[in-house]
Formats: sequence, structure tokens, C-alpha cells
Amino acid sequence: MTTDQSAPGGPRPTSRNARATGGPAPGGTDQRYRRDPGDEVRASASDEAGQGKATGSGPADADRTTRKRTSADDAPGKNAAEKAPAGKAADQGGVAAGKAAATGKVADQDEVALGKTTDQDKAEAGSEAEAKSKVGDEDGTGQQDEAGKKDRGRKKASGGGAGAGDSGTPDGKPATDGSKPDGTPAEGESKPDPWAAFGPAPEPVPTWYGRLGRWASRLLIHEWTLAAIASLALAVLMTWPTLRYPAHTLPQDYWDPSLQAWQMAWSGHILLTEPAQLWHANAFFPERWSFAFSDTLLGYAPAGMIGSGPEAALVRYNIMFVLAHALATFGAYVLARQLGASRTGSAVAGVAYTYAPWLLAQAGHLHVVSNGGIPLALAMLARGHGWSLRHGYRPERRHEGWVYAGWLVAAWQLSLGFGIGLPFAYVLAGTVLVAAVIWYAKRIFWRLKRPFGQRLFVADLIGGLIFAGVGVLMAIPYFTVTQLHPNAERTIGDIAVFSPPASGFVTAPAESRLWGGLHEGARSLLPWHPEMTLLPGFVLYALALGGLFFSIWKVRQRLLLLAGVLVAMALSMGTELFGGRFTYVPLFDHLPGWSGIRTPGRLMLWATLLLGLLAAGAVSAFAERVREISAERIPSWPSPWLRLATLVPLLLVIAEGTNTTPHPVVPAQPAAMRSVDGPLLVLPSGQNHDQPVMLWSTTRFQDIVNGGSGFTPRQLDDVRRVTMTFPDQTSVDYLRTLGVHNVLVLRDEIAGTPWEVSVDAPVDGLGITREEIDDVVVFRL
Repeated sequence: MTTDQSAPGGPRPTSRNARATGGPAPGGTDQRYRRDPGDEVRASASDEAGQGKATGSGPADADRTTRKRTSADDAPGKNAAEKAPAGKAADQGGVAAGKAAATGKVADQDEVALGKTTDQDKAEAGSEAEAKSKVGDEDGTGQQDEAGKKDRGRKKASGGGAGAGDSGTPDGKPATDGSKPDGTPAEGESKPDPWAAFGPAPEPVPTWYGRLGRWASRLLIHEWTLAAIASLALAVLMTWPTLRYPAHTLPQDYWDPSLQAWQMAWSGHILLTEPAQLWHANAFFPERWSFAFSDTLLGYAPAGMIGSGPEAALVRYNIMFVLAHALATFGAYVLARQLGASRTGSAVAGVAYTYAPWLLAQAGHLHVVSNGGIPLALAMLARGHGWSLRHGYRPERRHEGWVYAGWLVAAWQLSLGFGIGLPFAYVLAGTVLVAAVIWYAKRIFWRLKRPFGQRLFVADLIGGLIFAGVGVLMAIPYFTVTQLHPNAERTIGDIAVFSPPASGFVTAPAESRLWGGLHEGARSLLPWHPEMTLLPGFVLYALALGGLFFSIWKVRQRLLLLAGVLVAMALSMGTELFGGRFTYVPLFDHLPGWSGIRTPGRLMLWATLLLGLLAAGAVSAFAERVREISAERIPSWPSPWLRLATLVPLLLVIAEGTNTTPHPVVPAQPAAMRSVDGPLLVLPSGQNHDQPVMLWSTTRFQDIVNGGSGFTPRQLDDVRRVTMTFPDQTSVDYLRTLGVHNVLVLRDEIAGTPWEVSVDAPVDGLGITREEIDDVVVFRL
């Protein structure tokens, strides 16, 4: 027989003794089996398994199992404990419940079955002090009741104790659980925690406008938001004074920019009025498909729907000119970041791509400057496919939404013109082909199976079809034009005229603030220097060279980027490199649409982008090294000189991209253009004269014979030749056969021309009338 020698007053039988001898149930009237609270705590852990076995088949088990599912506050044992004398009845009921379970008895099952926590066992030696132990009652199996745990958790959360009952009801009514009416706990209950009031307040539930405000604040400080704002601010600064007088000036000159301002205005106007007549513009009357005589900037049509007239067209052009620079910087930045470059390295790539010195000579060609969709679309497609140059393919980062967005941006870029968009289309097609070959080669030969996903495949299929559909729909008018006007098709001789020599890669245009004056002699040796000065920047060259030896990119990746740079430069030379037999001529002969690219030097855009990525790799590695050095410092904080050192490459690239681009005032619209109906002809007529006339026609969009584009239709050549003697019978009859109703002669532009004398000649016998509106002589046929 085992006895407990540690209890005072001699040996007492433990719960094991009771089970072994079949003696009376502990907790009954026999005082020999009364245990003190310490014994209860010490014995509970060791007796749980034994008690469970002893009572597992007892008659009270089913009843206890049912009662355990009920709320502790509804247990009959609770009321019995509350009615017992203070300090004794409750204790005996709680102890008896545990001991009755050990012997298989069913006495006081109301107190036992629910497992209600009492937290107040008292000493058997007659002590009346409250015991604040956390020992919970046990059910017949010796396991702690889960309902009791949850009940205690609710009471603790509300700041109350874990006693037998609450001190009062929330609505102020007298408590029915044994607490006093004044809210103080009844005898035998624990008091409320006085420190609960100093606990943390519960987090308030945010309102909808609070959530909206937090979302907006997070959006404003997001990296892409800050990058977009910085790109826009830099564009305004680097293109200044474009926005100083936007309604009166144009960057570089007012010839091609006037044409492109008219293009945006026409596309917006006609899509709102007669969309079916989009390609049959009001210029070059009576020619058809005249809107396809040059790149259309059709993607800017939504902007053309805002405002009307020449001044609105100028404001629109200047705003889009600045935004095009901002988008190019942002797109190249996002691409470099997606590929794995640091923020500073990506900023270098973005600025170098947008403000390379050679692009300053293209300030008068908005369709060339509008190239930001290229890197942005590539970045979106790479992000959607979970691919980066630094980390490779990560399937868990796939997202078909970015794939759709990338293809849509690529289609929009193509809609701005084939001069830049066509090479982009072939680059995309080549990238898809190479990626597919590598993918299946790894699956077949290397047995490397990586997930792609059906939804991603569908996104590529639908997005590629949209891109191809836009290309085909835009190509149809251009193929029609080449059939109607054979002289519009380029020859390899035309390409040779605009092909730059190798010296062009180190020659800056006149618009470069830093190198323009120093390279004046080198430019004089170039046959057509506006398209042959292809310097991307000496700073960019240096950073890219450093990126070949010190970079975050792997060696294989650096060599691939270098190979891309060399290929782009070779194609940019046109027929100057070995006559183009191994570079440009095969593309000219075999790729559809490639013969429409007149100026191969603009392919330098791809070399600039790849050089920027090489430079971004070097700057990113330098920034990482600076962080490592700063981490070794105590405290780990870089000095101002280290911070400044990471920004030096960016500042140098910005400095080399500054310009001295002129912003001439555009000739004002004559009042006669706002009142005289078409079809009409404005004299003098010529390539540079007709482009401002197209801009003047944006008030009413009346049909005009004048027009300027990448080529001149033969009929317009005939008009210019025949009307040199206007007004005479031959020219009047010829214009009538074309359907021309009015002829406007601009007095302030005819000095030194035949019209300087003939404009005032008698018109009797010609069947026409003459009147003057301000400085314009109007002949009505």
C-alpha cells in the first residue's frame, strides 16, 4: 500500500490507494480521506491517466459527455456550489467531483460533469484565505473541459476574475450568480483586475474613408508613383522651354512638327465625326489614302479629340512631346528594375535611353521620340511571365494580367508609326520564337520541366493576336499607298543616302549643349548630319564598358547584351558596313515592310537601350558595394560622400543629355483659312510651306491641295509646276479639273517668286474673281 509521507499528520491514502482498496470515495464524510489543496495539485498530473482508465466504462460517462457540451454557466453544479456555505461547501463539491470520478461514484455529478473552473480550493487545516490557484475542475475522465477554458478566456478579456460567477449583469440588473448587488464579488470569487484599465485600447474599426485615405497614401509613396513623378519633372526640365509658350512655338522647327500636330488633330476629329474616312484626310486633295503618306501617330487620337484649331493643336503637340519623354524614362526605368537592377542603376538606364545626345536631333520627329511604349511593354511582359535577367524564370511570380497589359501597350506603340514600331514588332516576334525554342529544348534534351500554365498561354495567344491584328489593320493602307504611288516605295539607293558612317557613333548633333559646338567639324563631313549623328553619350559608353567587367549581371548575360549592341549598331549603319550585304540588305529584301524604313540610323534606339542596361548593371553593383561598406561601419550608415558617389553616374548622364534645341514661333493662321471653303490651294506651295498650311486647316478641316509627307505624290508635283504662272488660263483650267474652288496667295511669302508680279495682274477673261482678306489674296474659281 502506497502512502504519501509528505503530508502532515501522518500517512494518508492517495487516489491510487483508494482505487486499490476500494475504500470510500474521497471528499465524503470520512475526514481521513480529506486532502489539502497542495495534494490536489500534485496528484492531478499523475492521476489523470489512471482516473481515465478507472472511469472509462462507468455509468456516469455518457452523462458527463453530454453535459460537457453545455455552457458552464448553466450547469447544476454551479448553483449547488453557490448555495453551499462559503469556503466549505463549494470546496467539498469541487473536490468530491474529482474523487468520485476516481472511484466510479456518481455523487455530485452536477458539479463534476460540466468541468466548471473554481480557482479557489481552500486548505483543509481550517484556513479561510482564498486560494487563487488556476487549477480547473476535471471531469470524470480527468481531462480539462474545453468549455471552461473558453469561459475563462471571455472573463479575462472583459477584465473580470475566473470565479464561480460574474459580479453583475451588463444591464445593471441584480446578478443571479451569487455576486452582490453593488457589483463586488461574492465571497469565494476573485476580484476584478485593477490594472485592466491600463491595458491597450482595442484597435478601432477603420471607416471606408479611412481605408481609402490609407490606400491613397500608400499609392503616393509607392516606387512606381515616385518614379513617374520624377520622370515627368525631369521631362519638363530637360525639354524646357517647350511648355513656356505652348500655343505659339514648336521644338526644333515648325515643319515636321506642324505635320504631326495636324495628324493628331485630324485623327481625333475624324474619329468623332466620320471614322470610316480616317485614312482619307483633308490634305493632298484629291488624293485618297493620304493619311497613310507618313507615320500617323494614331495612338494619340484620344488627345486629338480635345480642342480645335491651330493653337489647340500646338498645345496638344507640346504636351505630348513632354509626356513622350517622361514615358520613355519611366518605361526604361521599369524595365531595368524588372530585370533586376537597383533604383539608381535603373534611373541611369531610363535617363540614358531618353536623353541620349543623338535623340536631340530627333526633337522634330514626335514619332521617333515617342518610344516609351517599347521598354514599358517589355517590362510588363517579363513581369507577367515571372522572368528577370538577374533571377531567371520564377513560375510563382507569373501573372497573366501583366501579359495582357504588355501586349496592349505594344499594340499602342505600333499604332504610333511603323518607323519605330516595325523593328519593335520583329524584335517581339524573334523573342517569342527564341523563348519557345529554348523552352522546348530544355524539356526535350535536358528533361527540365517547368510550369507555364494554360491561362498564361491563353493570355499570350490573345495578346499576340491583338498585336498582330493592329499591325495588319494599319499595314493595309500603307500597302495600298505603295500600289497607287510606286514612287513611295523605298529603294536600296534611298537607304544609302541616309546610311551613317562609323564616325557617326562618336559625333553629337548641333542640339547637344555639351558636345554640339565641339563636334561641328565632324558634322560637316557627314552627308546628312540630322540622321547620321548617333552619339549615345560618352558617359554611357564608359558606364557600359565598366559593366562588362563589374556588374550584377552574369558574364554570359553581359556578353549577350554586348552582342545586341553590336548588332544594333551594324544595322544602324545601313549600307555603310560592307555595303549592307550581310546586315541591312537581307532584311530589306526579305522582311515585309522593312523597305519602308528610310532612315536606318534610328535603329540606334536599340543600341542605346542595351547600353543603358549594361550601365545599369555596373551602377547597381557599385551601389551594392556601397551598402556593404556602410554595413561594416559603426554605426552602419553611409557617409554623405558615399551617398553622393552613387548619384554621380546619374548626374553625368543627365548633364550630357542637356540640349540647346530651338523653339521657333509658328506662323500665325491667316484669317482667310477660317472663312474660305475648300477645296482650296495655298500658294506658294512646297514641302516646308505646306506643312504649316495643314496645321492652319485644323479649324474647319476643309479639303486642301497642299500637303507634306515622307514622299510627294506626282499629282501634287504637277500642281506646283503648273501653278507657277497662276493666275493664267492654263493653271485656272487645270485647277478646275481637279475640283479646286479657291486659291489663296500669301503676300508675305511670295517675295522673289513669280507670284510677286502675277498676283496683281488683271483677271479679266479668266472667269475668276479676286479679293483681299488681310495679307491674303483670294481667287475664287
